[in-house]
Amino acid sequence: MSATRLFSVKLNDGYFMPVLGLGTSAPPEVAKSKVEGAIETAIDVGYRHIDSSCVYLNEEEIGKAIQKKIANGTVKRDDIFFSSKLWLTFFRPKLVQTALEMSLRKLQLSYVDLFLIHFPTALKPGEEIFPKDSHGKIIFDTVDLCSTWEALEKCKEAGLAKSIGVSNFNRRQLEMILNKSGLKYKPVCNQVECHLYLNQSKLLEFCKSKDIVLIAYSALGSDPKKDWVKKDNPVLLEDPVLNAIADKHQRTPAQVALRYQLQRGVVVLAKSFSEKRIQENFQVFDFQLTPEDMKTLDGLNRNIRFLNVTLFADHPDFPFHDEY
Repeated sequence: MSATRLFSVKLNDGYFMPVLGLGTSAPPEVAKSKVEGAIETAIDVGYRHIDSSCVYLNEEEIGKAIQKKIANGTVKRDDIFFSSKLWLTFFRPKLVQTALEMSLRKLQLSYVDLFLIHFPTALKPGEEIFPKDSHGKIIFDTVDLCSTWEALEKCKEAGLAKSIGVSNFNRRQLEMILNKSGLKYKPVCNQVECHLYLNQSKLLEFCKSKDIVLIAYSALGSDPKKDWVKKDNPVLLEDPVLNAIADKHQRTPAQVALRYQLQRGVVVLAKSFSEKRIQENFQVFDFQLTPEDMKTLDGLNRNIRFLNVTLFADHPDFPFHDEY
């Protein structure tokens, strides 16, 4: 069995997803060349799961890095599990495949391994990422999520995406997809904010019961320099309880935070543009947290979100008004 398969989870459609991935969103001040370099470093270190989205505005650089590593023989395309996401202005069914094809051209790929609905709130189609009216108010669109899902199913059948899933969906929205008439493919995953201060235990339990993988983003906290991150939240990696457990195992707080998710059966994304941290964050497969460690870390949950998406709060499909 290959190392990639060994550290992977089988999805409900039969494909395999590496349990540790590299996130690629970055604040505007991070140079695009730095993103490209981080992808190359990550592949050299051993990462085989790379998570992206068109809204990160760095698909060309990611594509260049992947193609370079394929060209020099470090990896084959089949070794890489690449995920992308459908942005909110492309929810109308006729736009879904077009959006994916645009991303594939930028990435220089013929398919993605995973294509997700990025967030369940449709916005008015257009060139703007956040379309606004003359008063500066976000313009929502009302698109049935089930019709968007059907368009994703067509992308899977066309071979443009091997697997399809969702991101930032609550239980009710997941059930709406699962219970829709004529469902061909259920979501393989739900990618959500998940970390020690927001451990998503109820949503995780529900997803496991439906054979849906939970993928954690912001597992190490999130960079407050990003426009969409709340300011003045506690710094996760400075938590004294986390640091005490890290000291006990002679590990970094980040390694413990990532290992915590893996032991819960969560696929976890780690993001860094530092070569040292990219390497450190991958070193999570050679130690084990004790049941007591896990219980202690469970106790850090505070239901704190780092993601600031209040601009969508009035949308009828806003997911965070529900408990989970």
